[in-house]
Amino acid sequence: MEPRKAIDSYITMNELVLPNDTNTFGDLMGGKLMYWMDIAAYLAASKHCNSAAMTASVDNLSFKTPIKLGNVICIEAIVTRAFNTSMEVHLKVWNQNMITQTRVLSNEAFFTFVALDENKRTKQVPAVIPESDEEIKYYEGALRRRQMRLILSGKMKPDDAPELKAFFTQD
Repeated sequence: MEPRKAIDSYITMNELVLPNDTNTFGDLMGGKLMYWMDIAAYLAASKHCNSAAMTASVDNLSFKTPIKLGNVICIEAIVTRAFNTSMEVHLKVWNQNMITQTRVLSNEAFFTFVALDENKRTKQVPAVIPESDEEIKYYEGALRRRQMRLILSGKMKPDDAPELKAFFTQD
């Protein structure tokens, strides 16, 4: 299986925040943003592996700034690293006010997707080739983030992740 460049999985998705998407304060509801982020991450993962994919995990999602009614969000998603059947996808959410022409980074997160064949069985994915400084930075940190996810989900013991062991044990 031929490795693929990270940039080949890059997608951007825009959504207008409408009244139905907001809470009583006129801010975008977090669940709606997560829904849109999941779609964007799926598109990037599917683009990378040329097949269907399923969400396996979502890392911490913090809200840096409120996204207001009438603003446009731009979600950027890119596969940062691929393992055997899984892919880590990095997402950035930009909050854009079309009237003032301002654009602020509102959210970032990592989603993990698993590639699926036509029978809904996991399938191998191509490796990722990072090229830009940012792609290399995310690629290099992906193994530690993956190990952290596996430890927190109980699928890996801290002793099996030497670079993370200090987070889980006391000397």
